Amino acid sequence: MANFEAYQEYQRIEDFEESPPGEEDLLVHVPEGLRDSWHHIENLDIFFTRIYHFHQKNGFACMMVSEFFELVQFLFVVTFTTFLFNCVEYDILFANRAVNHTNPSVNPLDRNKVTLPDAILPSHQCMERIQDSSWIIFLLIMAAIFWIYRLIKVIFNILSYWEIRQFYIKALKIRMEELCNFTWQEVQDRLVSLQREQQMCIHKKELTELDIYHRILRFKNYTVAMVNKSVLPVRLNLPMLGEVIFLTQGLKYNFELILFWGPGSLFQNKWNLHPKYKRAGNRLELARHLSRVILLAGVANLLLCPLVLVWQVLYAFFSYAEVIKREPGSLGARRWSLYGRLYLRHFNELDHELQGRLGRGYKPAAKYMNSFASPLLAVLARNVAFFSGSVLAVLIALTVYDEDVLTVQHILTAITVLGVVVTVTRSFIPDEHMVWCPEQLLQCVLAHIHYMPDHWKASANKCETRDELAQLFQYKAVFILEELISPVITPFILIFLLRQKSLEIIDFFRNFTVEVVGVGDICSFAQMDIRRHGNPQWLSEGQTEASVYQQAENGKTELSLMHFTIKNPRWQPPQDSSVFISHLKEKVQQDAQTGPSTQLLLSETSLCASLLSDQPNASTDNPLASMFAHPLLTAPGLPSRDWRFLPQSTTASAAASVLASLSASQPSPASRSRSASTLLPSGRRHSPPQHHGSTMYHSDRTVVDSMSASASRLHNSALLMEFASAEMSLHAIYMHEVHQLNSLSRRGGVGLLQAPVPLKDFNSSSGQLASTSPDSHSAPTDRRLGGWMEEEEGDEEKLNGSASNSGAVSEEP
Repeated sequence: MANFEAYQEYQRIEDFEESPPGEEDLLVHVPEGLRDSWHHIENLDIFFTRIYHFHQKNGFACMMVSEFFELVQFLFVVTFTTFLFNCVEYDILFANRAVNHTNPSVNPLDRNKVTLPDAILPSHQCMERIQDSSWIIFLLIMAAIFWIYRLIKVIFNILSYWEIRQFYIKALKIRMEELCNFTWQEVQDRLVSLQREQQMCIHKKELTELDIYHRILRFKNYTVAMVNKSVLPVRLNLPMLGEVIFLTQGLKYNFELILFWGPGSLFQNKWNLHPKYKRAGNRLELARHLSRVILLAGVANLLLCPLVLVWQVLYAFFSYAEVIKREPGSLGARRWSLYGRLYLRHFNELDHELQGRLGRGYKPAAKYMNSFASPLLAVLARNVAFFSGSVLAVLIALTVYDEDVLTVQHILTAITVLGVVVTVTRSFIPDEHMVWCPEQLLQCVLAHIHYMPDHWKASANKCETRDELAQLFQYKAVFILEELISPVITPFILIFLLRQKSLEIIDFFRNFTVEVVGVGDICSFAQMDIRRHGNPQWLSEGQTEASVYQQAENGKTELSLMHFTIKNPRWQPPQDSSVFISHLKEKVQQDAQTGPSTQLLLSETSLCASLLSDQPNASTDNPLASMFAHPLLTAPGLPSRDWRFLPQSTTASAAASVLASLSASQPSPASRSRSASTLLPSGRRHSPPQHHGSTMYHSDRTVVDSMSASASRLHNSALLMEFASAEMSLHAIYMHEVHQLNSLSRRGGVGLLQAPVPLKDFNSSSGQLASTSPDSHSAPTDRRLGGWMEEEEGDEEKLNGSASNSGAVSEEP
């Protein structure tokens, strides 16, 4: 019977009068010496993801040492906590009970002192306490099972990543000591080239950059799209608090478990949506089935809530108690929230690209949030800081005079608490040298985060805008509190909110899943298809057929396409995307011709930088970053004010002028010549005769001349990445401004018909740029907290539990 079924499978090919499409790609000649386990990879999703993680985590040694210390860290927390609860006599430690020192060898003067060994119980008494508590024994058994499970995964990771190490050395020709010198784009280029020699994917002769991104970000693109279309229930309406966004690592983990890789998930494997979810006939039945799966997940979370909550509290205490004692103000620092990372993430944007972009936006976002200060709160904070600081100064002076003051009961506690109070209250006191410029600061934030609601424009000085940005850029204390209460709230969100979304989720996966040859089922938004998912209000009018339901919100399709094209200059976009890019290029050129000259804008960036920076030399160190805050680039969609007696000009034309000049100033034309043009589609590329073939827009050479000094100091690849980031930042400003102008014109306001008056150049010799990279500020160091991380992690945990990569026959699409 099995032979008959196999015969029928082979007979299918005879139904074609001609060779079936793609048959020529199935017969592959494998060159001698390349017959290795990397030929015909069984699961390219896991394989490419591990290659990416291997590169980002700096190789085999760093990854394995990190895995080892995670095991040790878990073992330490469990052991140390058990010891503190069962092996310490706290009455003796707190001197509530006297200790009988009868040892004659002890100095009589020291017999009244309590030492640590006095408070620690003997080992046999400690074991008796543990054995007498069935609850502790149960917890220890559960911890041991989890630790053994983690140990097995670590052993599996060692074997799998050793194979990845061999792949880097043998196939990609990258030695481990040189790995840190290669960017991901360079590794990706070698992967694309290797596919032509050694068929890792047998269903496509050549891989593209987009194929690799699709495989690494298959599930993340779905998650980004569901957040963009408000499918996931992350907005809660609470009494007295109003609408609150709640998304934690635990809740996100449950979403992914239910939808993507859990036992009742919608995907039948890592790359294919189950066929029954692609049919509309049984959508109601599938919604009921998904509702039951969500209910079971919610009940499981409810049962495990005590264990997870205890673990979260313990890990938070061990991780943050010392930090709060040493730096109380660290809780007042901010971080990009998990929701913010999904809301601001482009389709097909890798973790390191997102982290670098948000890292650049950290400093202007923090300055914008800190620029809002309550006068009443500032007065109260000054007085509380004065009284607390006075008492603290006296206590410190007494301890300096006589250290025996520290032996007084609670004196050290008082010093610690007063120090925390002084630090916290001073964070509410505004800087007396701060200049109030919210529009410029918010424009700097937009330049890096690329997304913001329309109503933020011209409303940067409103507290409502600040509160909405605070949902994306939250306090670290809020992050810790949300993660601590997550085990309690997550079950109720799953049971009462996510279940109500079951039918909407089923429809979303059916309507927005497409099958790509050689890749499998992916989210259709990840294709960045302007015709199918473009928004007419974002420069794609007349080029898209998408309904309101099919359109991506906030211009995410258009901005994601621009971001991916700039980051991957060798990628050839499809025809519809090429038309959109060509249209945008032509519009930038038109606005650049009527806008102010770049030399004029550069000559005025010193003032802009001085207004926004605490450092006196910031204007000379980074004028390009300050360009984002130029008054001509911060006008709220209307003709700008007469600033320094300049003629009126629109923000869009000013941004186009800078964008055109920056795009014409590529630091290494030879290195960019392989792409011919950063944003021009194939067959449409043309370059001005007076410029290199790699330039994107026809413009003056102002930025080229001013960047000659920095180009000689920076490494070429790093400089190209900074140029790409700056170019995308200017595109984001320009596209948002044109979108605002189009919205105004539709409402009868000032439209695009108003042509700005070109400005004459100022004769200034102060336009030399010392550095072309936008101002960068990295967020604080990541710190693991009880199974959840401060920074978003990849899907490596889930992938590690999958089958091995090696296989002779490919089962992928």
